[in-house]
Amino acid sequence: MKEYIETGKIVTTHGVRGEVKAEPWCDEPAFLAKRKRLHLGTVGNLVEVESGRVHKGMVLLKLRGVDSVEAGAALRGKVLYVHRDEIPLGEGEHLIQDIIGLQVFDADSGERYGELCDVTHTGANDVYHIRFPDGKERLIPAIPQVIVKIDVMCGRIDIRPLEGLFEE
Repeated sequence: MKEYIETGKIVTTHGVRGEVKAEPWCDEPAFLAKRKRLHLGTVGNLVEVESGRVHKGMVLLKLRGVDSVEAGAALRGKVLYVHRDEIPLGEGEHLIQDIIGLQVFDADSGERYGELCDVTHTGANDVYHIRFPDGKERLIPAIPQVIVKIDVMCGRIDIRPLEGLFEE
């Protein structure tokens, strides 16, 4: 498991005082806006965040030492990281990067379906993309009726597909 998690990317500047606009790569933009420090561009390049706020789904950050449009523009494209210990997870919650690549099995028969290759966020629930051995990608809703167990340490997800879910 990675120790540092990508949480966003600086996409442009905002205003004339060095604020930058970041695209959040986390469930809630407010998570990124509330950070007091971030790793900028590479792990180890720690910067202090003077202020952060959510604006139209993006995060506006004022970073210490970035005081002009030019200084902000030089950061365009830089990825923002936080240490995994700074990410609060509730019971049964997992970081997406920790579950991508897990093997997906039928909870009842033990049949291997394939590998979790992507996660899409929707309004109601996440959708897991499973790549089957034939190369086809099939989608399942990440809801308690389908996801029986996620075991990151064992590298597997046990599911109980809804009737007709994998029929073509």
